[in-house]
Amino acid sequence: MPPTLASLVHHTALKLTVRAGEDRLDVPVRWAHASELADPVPYMEGGELLLITALKLDAEDREAMRRYVKRLVGAGVVGLGFAVGVHYEDIPDALVEAARAEGLPLLEVPRRTPFLAISKAVSAAIAADQYRAVTAGFAAQRELTKQTLSDGPEGLLAALAAQVDGWAALYDASGAVVAAAPDWAGRRAARLTADVTRLRDRPAPASSVVAGPEHEDRVELHSLGTGRRPRAALAVGTAAALGTAERYAVHSAIALLTLTTERSRSLHAAEQRIGAAVLRMLLAGEPDHARAVAGDLYGGLLDAPFRIIVAVGSGEADGDALGALAETAEAAAARSGEAVLVVPEGERLVVLAADGGAAVAACCDHAAAQEAARKADDADLVAGLSAPAGPTAASAAYKQAEQALSVARRRGRVLVEHEHLAAGSVLPLLADDAVWAFADGLLRALREHDATGRGDLVASLRAWLSRHGQWDAAAADLGVHRHTLRYRMRRVEEILGRSLDDPDVRMELWLALKATASENG
Repeated sequence: MPPTLASLVHHTALKLTVRAGEDRLDVPVRWAHASELADPVPYMEGGELLLITALKLDAEDREAMRRYVKRLVGAGVVGLGFAVGVHYEDIPDALVEAARAEGLPLLEVPRRTPFLAISKAVSAAIAADQYRAVTAGFAAQRELTKQTLSDGPEGLLAALAAQVDGWAALYDASGAVVAAAPDWAGRRAARLTADVTRLRDRPAPASSVVAGPEHEDRVELHSLGTGRRPRAALAVGTAAALGTAERYAVHSAIALLTLTTERSRSLHAAEQRIGAAVLRMLLAGEPDHARAVAGDLYGGLLDAPFRIIVAVGSGEADGDALGALAETAEAAAARSGEAVLVVPEGERLVVLAADGGAAVAACCDHAAAQEAARKADDADLVAGLSAPAGPTAASAAYKQAEQALSVARRRGRVLVEHEHLAAGSVLPLLADDAVWAFADGLLRALREHDATGRGDLVASLRAWLSRHGQWDAAAADLGVHRHTLRYRMRRVEEILGRSLDDPDVRMELWLALKATASENG
């Protein structure tokens, strides 16, 4: 530990005597500094033992000493050493009283003890403390390395928690807790997910200090990884700020976990290449070959129904958006112990995951969160989700996901499920410029006719079609005689040059009316 006033008082060679502040001798001393300035405060940093002979001080002036000591305490000076037998044979009562009033430790320095001896004692104690810290840090590094090699990240966290006399936790890229030590720390670490998420959004490497979830500890958060997006995060909770030895241990843990993360990144890239090959074989209609290549890595995924997600990024942050979706799927699959196939395809991302599994659910939740947070027409992510399928129907599932993706783009949605398309209405699909242009062109002649005041052909056509060609019912809706409605429908046929007896014509006219309803009332 660093030197304290108590350790200097107990130093037999210095022969210091305490004259005030006996109850505050356990304060660490950062340095010993001699100054005869009447106001040395501008040159103090805090934590110093100030050594004086009172060469330029009126040490017998009580008011002057009260102001002098008060300024020293305000500057963070932890003690005052007064050399007797130089300018004063004893420490003046005014200075002793001022020191006692402010609670500032006052040490009497005998004439035979030079200030240099005190400075050397402090310097030697600081050097010894630093040496012990460095030695302890190297020992901690060896222990952490040993535990990492034998037990992986879990062993490292346990060793780190013991080194800092606190707790440690590892988070994945999504902010979920991967491991924690001791066991009780897992629940506490889980409450810091929001803080980890904020840290992840900062350029790596990044760190922050937060109050512990129980407000009983101080927690340091550190991002892990060398890429633009952190691959993981480390939390270290302690009762107080880390000392030098503990700091060495934390830095060693960060280095070891970063190496582990980067090694995992290389393995992950290799897995993605295998996954891309498996996907190509499935889409080519070769499920048996795909299963053989997948082996134990993805084999289980092909033995049960799966879904395919096709996603694209939009805007400048498309890479980050797809990366976040990939991390979400992989983290959820890892936590649940299920396989997931994530394949980047240029500006697209393909995810093949178990139907009803954690990865699909996490992707849907991620999309819902993006939907809720985004501004209108400003989504960074657009995705389509297929219906459940097996290996022999992978190509059809891929097309379903692409179709759902196309609809999501058209509707301004983040995610659309293919199954919902069949269960919904076809009318939202008409929200397309080409469809609207066709509909407007089809009905333009009727609207121009109505604009001359010679009839209400558009409204009559809508009423007649909505009543499935029932003359009496449609006429009643319009409030006209059925013969008037028959005349109007003949005029519609004449103007359009098409027969209303043709079901295709009736269908096209009805959809045209629906497609242009919002623009034309």
